[in-house]
Amino acid sequence: MTCLKTPEDMQKMREACALASETLGYIATMIAPGVTTNHIEMKVREFIADHGARAACLGYGGFPAAVCYEVNETVVHGFPSNYSLREGDIIGTDLVVELDGFNGDMCYTFAVGEVSPEVMALCRTTKESLYKGIEACREGNRIGDISNAVQTYCESRGYSVVREMCGHGIGRSMHEDPEICNYGKRGHGPMIRSGMCLCIEPMINLGSRHIVIERDGWTCRTRDRKPSAHYEHTVAVVDGETEVLTSFEPVKRVLGDKFI
Repeated sequence: MTCLKTPEDMQKMREACALASETLGYIATMIAPGVTTNHIEMKVREFIADHGARAACLGYGGFPAAVCYEVNETVVHGFPSNYSLREGDIIGTDLVVELDGFNGDMCYTFAVGEVSPEVMALCRTTKESLYKGIEACREGNRIGDISNAVQTYCESRGYSVVREMCGHGIGRSMHEDPEICNYGKRGHGPMIRSGMCLCIEPMINLGSRHIVIERDGWTCRTRDRKPSAHYEHTVAVVDGETEVLTSFEPVKRVLGDKFI
């Protein structure tokens, strides 16, 4: 059942999403060759706590971290480790911040140093497809319109769409109805209505769409071990208008001309 937000709820969602955005900007300051994901994890936990919030992923269903780390072929739900980032890697950092009972969810895939043109093109296309999905998120449309917009944009450029992982509603809970797949048919699925808060998050592969879940029960990677990219925004439909609640501007301020 979809939970529609009141104006008061929406304001709290904006505040949670603003902090999530600043947290992602803080992560951007640490992305460099030689930095471990364990180091990023420790710093992010401190940052979120210092701002009076909670890292909602930490402990969720037993998940052991504040951030999902997605290095190269990891699609989503990767654990932090002593792995040191290397020149040419990409790393997605998917995080959820809970502030005053409401959640903000977002992801950005960073380039570590100089990345191959082929992988940079994957990242750009995935990010562009996020905004294609957001364009389709309009009151009166269907969830399938978002899904189809992402799928057709990416597949027309030769990339594959992960089908087992999807976006979702959000609010007081990290995951609410409806599910938002990154593939589907226009005109299908639940109606998009004012009061909805939704997470749109394309997960797009350079190779095949097929995935593997590692023995830890969480880490999802591409079966062919080719790179995967992931970008996400939390959006809301307010009085018939679509509002992007999270922002990549804090990341852009850090990265400058390296911003994807």
